[in-house]
Amino acid sequence: MAQVELTAAAAIEVEAGLLAVPVFEEDMSGSPRGVVLDLDRKLERHLSAAAKEEGFRGKPDEALQLHTVGRLPAARVMLLGLGPRAKADAIARAGFEPLRMAAGKAARAAARAGVQELGVALPGELTAAGAARAVAEGALLGAYKFERYKSEKQEKRALRTVVIATGDGPARAADVREAARLGQRIAAAVAWARDLVNEAPMHCTPTRLARAAQELAREAGLACEVRGPKEIASLGMGMFLGVTRGSAEPPRLVKVSWEPRRGAGAPPLVLVGKAITFDSGGLSLKPTESMVTMNSDMAGSAAVLATMRIVAELAPPFPVHVLLGACENMPGGRAYKPSDVLTAYNGKTVEVTNTDAEGRLVLGDVLAWGVDTLAPAAVVDVATLTGACVVALGQTTGGVFGPDGDAVDAVLAAARAAGEDFWRLPMTEAVKETLKSDVADMKNTGERWGGAIAAAHFLREFTGETPWAHLDIAGPSHSGKERGYVGKGGTGVAVRTLVELVRSWRPPHAAARTRGRRPRPAA
Repeated sequence: MAQVELTAAAAIEVEAGLLAVPVFEEDMSGSPRGVVLDLDRKLERHLSAAAKEEGFRGKPDEALQLHTVGRLPAARVMLLGLGPRAKADAIARAGFEPLRMAAGKAARAAARAGVQELGVALPGELTAAGAARAVAEGALLGAYKFERYKSEKQEKRALRTVVIATGDGPARAADVREAARLGQRIAAAVAWARDLVNEAPMHCTPTRLARAAQELAREAGLACEVRGPKEIASLGMGMFLGVTRGSAEPPRLVKVSWEPRRGAGAPPLVLVGKAITFDSGGLSLKPTESMVTMNSDMAGSAAVLATMRIVAELAPPFPVHVLLGACENMPGGRAYKPSDVLTAYNGKTVEVTNTDAEGRLVLGDVLAWGVDTLAPAAVVDVATLTGACVVALGQTTGGVFGPDGDAVDAVLAAARAAGEDFWRLPMTEAVKETLKSDVADMKNTGERWGGAIAAAHFLREFTGETPWAHLDIAGPSHSGKERGYVGKGGTGVAVRTLVELVRSWRPPHAAARTRGRRPRPAA
């Protein structure tokens, strides 16, 4: 991954293969002003002439690129529209996402041109620290490529340096430098998650996913525990074992932990990721076109694991645990069947009505186990759970579910600060009724309508009174096209939100929760 550097130089002084300059509409209306005027003078009015000819007005998503033919230290200059200056505050409130997208677009332009040094000028109207972090994240993620299976790689043409021009001298250097450094670390974590999601399912098996968690823990100084099929059975996780029965690949139950040296009495924050390394639908087999991207059904686990890379560096004064139930959902002679009744970790019985609604079964057991053994202050799960959420919110917005309270409020605030698009959906009680079963405590699916809500209600049955938030990332976890800093394939969505959640989390007093095991059902 490229390195990020800061300079207090003005934009016209930055030496780079490509200089990206985000601009507002007012900079382009009438006579150029500000940094655009400085650039235009150096380029002997060719910049304003090109903008007029191409119809570039500084509107969002607009871009204009021009060779400088030696008139600037930068070989090329690229203007990127941010919209009207009146929206500068809105850009900051949105986690600087438009600026992050612009930096990603510039990085892609640099890659197409074979440029190894990208300069980005920070708009003076935006808070320098927040803008610097967004630019670092956007540029580095925009330059991301997954080439593990390419016989000819593009390494020689890869971006090596991102120079962020603050143009405001050393006054705010410390906070801006730290923000840019955090942005670089977060981008590396997101790229790590993307790599994991983009792996071929023949390689990213439950065993390999567990090994990736162990390697991450070892490198970051975290604790990691991995359990196999016999240990999972001894815990009474009947739903988890039911899902994995049809696969030749053994399941893995993974726990990665950060424990502070001080403040160990604080209740932990628990993050749970869906870790279905390939989802065929089981006996309720998916059509071929729906199965092609099912290597990404473990994107939730990739997100929570990648977050722990940053948690280890943030060193929060409270424990953070990541839990994964990793397995495949495959058809086979031993596969679980519609009409089977599975017994969950917490003793609830579930009638299977659709084997393609497997993620909630595994998550339910893992959630119940985490709540029971860890007594968390809050639990947040991240899952590519339902196509219904994609229907409701599209492919770029994730859904947030949960009861009113600290967990949901904290997740939504963290998403806004991170610039990730999440939207709260209701936990409508009428939809819960569709999960009633005639033969068991509940079914694993309800009616077609409100499917994402029904799935959230199912999960709620396994979290008890613990504050809980559920992130359905089925839409934004995978992209079929390039946009800004998002490329084709796994996106690494939710990593930035979870990092912000940990950074801002204030756990209740340790005495507020006590740890105790649930009553086990009679054998």
